This record gives sequence, C-alpha cells and structure tokens, in this order.
Amino acid sequence: MTDVRRYVLLSKIDSLDLKILQEYLEDARLSSREVARRINTSTATVLSRLRKLEEGGIIKGYSVVLNHEKLGYAITVITEVVVSKGQLLEMEKEIAKLPNTLAVYDVTGDTDAIIISKFKTMEELSAFTKKLLALPYVERTNTHVALTSIKEDFRLEP
Repeated sequence: MTDVRRYVLLSKIDSLDLKILQEYLEDARLSSREVARRINTSTATVLSRLRKLEEGGIIKGYSVVLNHEKLGYAITVITEVVVSKGQLLEMEKEIAKLPNTLAVYDVTGDTDAIIISKFKTMEELSAFTKKLLALPYVERTNTHVALTSIKEDFRLEP
C-alpha cells in the first residue's frame, strides 16, 4: 500500500477535501485552478488533495451524467434475481457484463440480487430477460418496469 493511499485511508476527509469533492460532483470538467478559486485555496493544494483522493480510492474516476431518456433509453427496469446452489457471485459477474446493465446489487430478503438496467425498446428488455433466465443457476427473475422516474442521481454528496 502506498503512503498516500495509507494516508487517505487512515486520515479523515476534512472540510477542504469535502469542498473539492462537492465542486467536482457539480461539474467534473472544472479545472483545478477554477476549483481553487471557488473554494479560496491554491491550485497546488487542490492538485495535491486530488492526487491523494484518487490514490486513496475516494475518487474512482471522472464522468459525465447523461440524460438516458434523450438518448432513447426510456425504459428503466429493476429485476430481482434468485440464484441457486451458491453461485451468486459468479452470476452477478456475468450479469454485470450484459449490455444495458447499470447496477448489480447483492440484497437481503427473498431475492439474491437486484439489477438496474435501461432499454430503448421492449424487444431489448425481452432479450435481456431471456439472457438472464438462460444463465446457469438463475432460478427465476421478477421484472419491474419503472413508470416514472422521480429521482435518478447516484452522485451522493460526501
């Protein structure tokens, strides 16, 4: 483990780190100089903190938030999956590789996993569901089609 990674893991994230993270959550395109100006610190400080946050695994990457509906992905689906014979992790890894899969979660309760996915057409959804059911050890699925998206934003404020 690098010294920087150890530092980030062992130390608490302070208010300056939180301010930097918040700025990048709002706009990942901001330059370090602009973030420094907005939070009233030096560019070198922002760069140093970013490097530590990246190496410590706090920042995993930088991304853009897409409007999936405008790209044609108007169908959002939540699928419950029941897996047999203790093969959950193997099945989740296979499901995560399928096109249209946005998230795969281990869950408690009557099902073993929850999958969040998006589709352009019902035909795509049908093909996806059939692929799931064809996977070895998948016992059954229960598919929910979201009627309305009230909130969909996985950017959690630190």
